[in-house]
Amino acid sequence: MGEFVNLEVSEDTPGVGVIRLDRPKMNAISLQVQAELKVACAEATERDDVRAVVIWGGERLFAAGNDVAEMAEMSYADMVKATRGVNEAATAIANIPKPVVAAVTGYALGGGCELTLAADIRIAADNATFGQPEVLLGIIPGAGGTQRLPRLIGPSKAKDLIFTGRFVKADEALAIGLVDKLVPAEQVFAEAVAWASQFTKAAALAIRAAKECIDRGLEVDITTGLAIEQQQFASVFATEDRTTGMTSFLASGPGKAEFSGR
Repeated sequence: MGEFVNLEVSEDTPGVGVIRLDRPKMNAISLQVQAELKVACAEATERDDVRAVVIWGGERLFAAGNDVAEMAEMSYADMVKATRGVNEAATAIANIPKPVVAAVTGYALGGGCELTLAADIRIAADNATFGQPEVLLGIIPGAGGTQRLPRLIGPSKAKDLIFTGRFVKADEALAIGLVDKLVPAEQVFAEAVAWASQFTKAAALAIRAAKECIDRGLEVDITTGLAIEQQQFASVFATEDRTTGMTSFLASGPGKAEFSGR
C-alpha cells in the first residue's frame, strides 16, 4: 500500500482495479507519487483478478500537475537523475496490458494531463479542465506530453496547447479528441467503472494482443505494424479463449461465449 497511490478492487465491481491518486490538496505528482504509481501499475498488470483499470484522482480533481515546489529545488544534475522516473510513471500506465480508462474531474494539468494521455480512453466531467502549462514555468512537458498529445490530437493542436500553455475546457477537449466522453461530474467515476466492467469477462489475452498491436503499430511504419499484427493474430490461436469463442460462435452465434481469460 502506497502513501498516496493505491490499487483498489471492490467487491461491488469485481475485475475492475482502481488506481487512486490521493495526495491532498491538489494531487501534486511528486517523485514519491511517481514511484508509487509504477508499483500500482505493476500490481494491476500482474493480478489475474484485475481485468480492466480505472485511473482516478477523486471527486474534486484528477491532478493539478507535478510538484513544482519539489522541482524548484532541483538542479540540472538532479533532474537528469530524476527525469527517467518522471517519464516512467506515465509509461507504466500506458504499459498496463489491459483496458485503462482515466476518470477525470476538475483539473488535469501538466503531469496530471500526461497521466490521462497514457490511458486508453478518457471520461471527463463536463466542467473538467485540461492543459500542458509547463512553458509558463520555463520548462516543457516531461512525462510524454510532447509525444502522446500530438499522437492523440494531431501535431498542430498539440503545438498550440504546449506552446501557449493555455487551459482547455471540457467542451473543447471533447471537440479536439483530448477526451472521449463528457458526463456530469458526479457521474464520472461510475461511467468509468461501467466502461471498464465491459471487459471483466472478456477474452483477456485477445484484448492484450489487440492493445499491443495498436500501441506498437503507432510507433512504426505500416509494414512493420502489419507484421506485428500478423504475429499477434497467430498467437491468440494458442489460447483457450480462442477455442471457447469459436466453438460458442458456431453453436450459438456471436456474443455468448464465457471466457476464462486463458
